[in-house]
Amino acid sequence: MINITAIQEHVLSMLKEGLSTRLTYHNIDHTLDVTAQCQEIASAEGITDKNILLELHIASLYHDAGFLFVYVGHEEKGCEMAREQLPGFGVTGSMIENICAIIMATKIPQSPKNLLQQIICDADLDYLGRKDFFTISENLCKEVLEYKIVGSKKEWEERQVFFLQTHTYFTQSSQKKRTPGMVKHLQKLLEDKTTEGTKL
Repeated sequence: MINITAIQEHVLSMLKEGLSTRLTYHNIDHTLDVTAQCQEIASAEGITDKNILLELHIASLYHDAGFLFVYVGHEEKGCEMAREQLPGFGVTGSMIENICAIIMATKIPQSPKNLLQQIICDADLDYLGRKDFFTISENLCKEVLEYKIVGSKKEWEERQVFFLQTHTYFTQSSQKKRTPGMVKHLQKLLEDKTTEGTKL
């Protein structure tokens, strides 16, 4: 019997102790959020199989664990960590490979090949359609500027508008629940951009 509580405590303890404070978005709060959203979306999509839900839960815990070591390529690093650590918790090789495939689906641009992978992709970007979008977005902006992923706030804003314009949720439940909010946030960003342009 796999003890998910022990796995969760182990991963969260690693993240709590090891993640840099410079990670204002990819932090423990994000991992907890994605884990919660995975469970919610899976339920909305009618998934009840305990083994499948277990794989999804473990993948959500490890999906950004690679940030403990690297920024770019953190998905691969998270899989490496899962392969090293999970056998100690009684997780079989085939389950670990499924877990790693779920983790790798979150790599941008997202490329889910089945429902479980679609669920974690939607959970990872669930905030795009939520009321806390602007707060979380500000945290991500700080992080990408800090790590020089973008060169300026203007570049970040342009990238964000493009991302929202091109993003679509994969699961029917997320499309229904989060797309209207995402569209609203995009409209607000475009309005702000127009207002700023008028001022100039």
